[in-house]
Amino acid sequence: MEKSYKIKLEFHDPSKPQGLGDTIESITKATGIKKVVETAASAVGMKDCGCNKRKKALNKLFPYNK
Repeated sequence: MEKSYKIKLEFHDPSKPQGLGDTIESITKATGIKKVVETAASAVGMKDCGCNKRKKALNKLFPYNK
């Protein structure tokens, strides 16, 4: 008896927000807040302002497609 398997591939469309983190990022980019925060973080010697980590956490907590 043959077994068949189905594989579902999902591709991330970068133009669609995956969760709340992506939406907040797009708002902060549009308003210029993201650039100000990155510049301020760089000025005080921080390599990363924590935006990507926060975005990933918010996307995981508040996903749009699940």
